[in-house]
Amino acid sequence: MTESIAVRSESSRPDPIRDGLARGWKVLGGPHAALPATLQCDVVIVGTGAGAGITAELMTKAGLDVILIEEGPLKSSTDFNQRESEAYPQLYQESAARKTADKAINILQGRCVGGSTTVNWTSSFRTPPSTLAYWQKRFGLTDLTEAALAPWFEQAERRLSIGPWLTRANENNDLLRRGAEKLGIPAESINRNVKGCWNLGSCGMGCPTNAKQSMLVTTIPAALDKGARLLTQTRAQEFKLVNGKVQALLCVPVATDGSADGSAVGSAGTRIVAKHYVVSGGAINSPALLKRSNAPDPNSLLGARTFLHPVVISSAVFQQAVEGWNGAPQTIYSDHFLGTQAIDGPIGYKLEAPPIHPVIFASSLPGYGQAQADMLKAFPNTHSLLALMRDGFHEQSVGGQVKLHSNGSPILDYPLTDFVMEGARRSFLSMAELQFAAGAKGVLPVHEQAAMYSTWAQAREAINALAMKPLLTRVVSAHVMGGCAMSATDKQGVVRGDGVHWQIENLSVHDGSLFPTSIGANPQLSVYGLVNKLATALTKRLSGKDVVLA
Repeated sequence: MTESIAVRSESSRPDPIRDGLARGWKVLGGPHAALPATLQCDVVIVGTGAGAGITAELMTKAGLDVILIEEGPLKSSTDFNQRESEAYPQLYQESAARKTADKAINILQGRCVGGSTTVNWTSSFRTPPSTLAYWQKRFGLTDLTEAALAPWFEQAERRLSIGPWLTRANENNDLLRRGAEKLGIPAESINRNVKGCWNLGSCGMGCPTNAKQSMLVTTIPAALDKGARLLTQTRAQEFKLVNGKVQALLCVPVATDGSADGSAVGSAGTRIVAKHYVVSGGAINSPALLKRSNAPDPNSLLGARTFLHPVVISSAVFQQAVEGWNGAPQTIYSDHFLGTQAIDGPIGYKLEAPPIHPVIFASSLPGYGQAQADMLKAFPNTHSLLALMRDGFHEQSVGGQVKLHSNGSPILDYPLTDFVMEGARRSFLSMAELQFAAGAKGVLPVHEQAAMYSTWAQAREAINALAMKPLLTRVVSAHVMGGCAMSATDKQGVVRGDGVHWQIENLSVHDGSLFPTSIGANPQLSVYGLVNKLATALTKRLSGKDVVLA
């Protein structure tokens, strides 16, 4: 089935993006029309991911003139051929190789129209009540209760077809369920944002059938149909600030790899003047833009407390075929090791089963030469588990700091403290025990000093002896949060509870950088729900009109 999608002719594959362009969407930059020197509008939105898409649809519904700025390219289902070699350079920040300052954490983050929603694995969780309660208590966000957010989540879920995955879990996910059942711990199903899913398993490379209800095929097309303008391969370079207001946004063209494109028509840049500016570039990029703009930061909070859900991996080999690349990528999870820890106690972690594709597999696992060849030989029978650690709730888990290189590009300094690494050891132990309970022949914690262990007793002894140090322990992440935190006072956050910057009256932040801690769950639905609330109120203030997402 996978091969038939890859080689199918373009003419037989519906493509709403190409159809929209043919209808006359206003798209500039990259291979589209040249960027002009100046533009004006009601609202500029930097980014096209989860927060940007929701905001754009609501504002264009109210008749506001909107311009969207996207650093990455505009790609579509016609371009999505389920090939890692094409997807990572085209659709991800730094070709899916973005790393923290010390190279100890690899970060998967989208860089294309639709942002990370175009390449994520569709897992959809509402913000956990324990996280909301912590925000209320520690950051004064008293209106962010479970009950108050429920209608905003419901609207987003209807609009984006978020609901239970009713098809049987693939073997990769079902092994998590069976192992948990054997150990007597709960494992639940994950809601997904899909419609008519073909169960191909290549969500991380862009959906070739437009089943994934990402911003690429939902809110962004809706906004463009209502007259929004989209600037692709265009970097929001800096805001010009005067007397506590944004006076203009300066943008520059970039090549498909994100480097400066001096050969592009209009390469001198574009100056955009708007009534209001919305930053939705995602954690890391949003704080970086504000830093490049010398935004007021009286309490040194901008870019601080940036969180990742640091992830460690456990690989296992089974007698039977697992084929972790085949079928819906994430459909089962366990929060047992979150619920058994106090939220501000030892770091808790969520267990999920990721899809397994050759390039990510080979570049994530330890070893080289014959050792790697042996692992690749066992690839069809390999299973993997992820432990997503809930950072940001303990005094020894303060996350990272977004900084700027000399050329203005961002970098995240995220120290892996002993507190976090102790959680990584417990994660390895939990995952290994579960995989052996599910029937694994061998388990390999993804750590440079680890080996393939043939029994749970052997694995337990070895894991307890591992040196839990950065770079020795392979750590990855696909969830970036914080850096422009919301709070009830300017002493604790960058923006107010309504998303407006504390010191810049016509600038709002609408993305995951708003979160004062990590979520403790895959964050896309948390962004959808929270931004739905914020953008609805901002749209009312700017247009005087009441709009509803769904």
